[in-house]
Amino acid sequence: MFSMNELNRMMTRRQFFGRSARGLGTVALASLLNDKLFADGSAGLRGTQGALPQLHFAPKAKRVIYLFQSGAPSHLDLFDPKPSLKEMTGKELPKTVRGDQRITGMTSGQAQLLVVGSPFKFEAHGRCGTEISELLPHTARIVDDIALIRGMYTEPINHDPAVTFISTGNQQPGRPVMGAWMSYGLGSENHDLPAFIVLLSGGGGQPLQARYWGNGFLPSVHQGVQLRSAGDPVLYVSNPQGISPEIRRGQLDDLKELNKIELENLADPEISTRIEAYEMAYRMQTSVPELMDISKE
Repeated sequence: MFSMNELNRMMTRRQFFGRSARGLGTVALASLLNDKLFADGSAGLRGTQGALPQLHFAPKAKRVIYLFQSGAPSHLDLFDPKPSLKEMTGKELPKTVRGDQRITGMTSGQAQLLVVGSPFKFEAHGRCGTEISELLPHTARIVDDIALIRGMYTEPINHDPAVTFISTGNQQPGRPVMGAWMSYGLGSENHDLPAFIVLLSGGGGQPLQARYWGNGFLPSVHQGVQLRSAGDPVLYVSNPQGISPEIRRGQLDDLKELNKIELENLADPEISTRIEAYEMAYRMQTSVPELMDISKE
């Protein structure tokens, strides 16, 4: 499968996008819905089209922004009170809770596995009566305007499979993440930028794997594109020294013709994705630097 990480291999013989990063992860899905993808059968799409030629219903959402805060405070201290846990603080973890599960490497050498409840006070707020920690006084004032889901759980006992589970619905790697599904299903109204972009910040905490924004078994055009805060917004988005936009355009046109021949011979839909990926990379050379320039904002 051709991946977004290979976009510029032909042009620079190096990877277009970086593979690894650490720290707080912020995943943003940019401008998802195409206003021409309404259920009225409008044609003449300009943006990135999703799996359907047109949506079943007129969309209302403009974009989805997903914040994954690696190393953030525990939900047990913020918005998920556990009264029984607090009552059991200092007691040994009951066998009925852990069962026969293995424990993590961080606790494998401990003589005891003691229960520790949150030390912070929780109170009910808003008309909904949702309990919020004293650590979140501002969130408590808008609790009626947000949705908190506290019924989710997962079997994985370690960080990485749990992160993979919340991103893909399965603790085993290899499935598309939420952003890839949104890109696949809805497309984007923006012709010059990917539907699914990734922003990273911070430098500590659990390592962030590139597969956390992977496309899995979906076409690689739906993989998240990582933007950087220093240097080129996207690795190698600039032309190498001595390569003008005209030369680059000629290279891509020649490559497109070769790919079209291969597509006719093999009928592999991934080749079409490859052609569009190269074209997107070319358009991003102009759109990404302008997008990331906040000097006039």
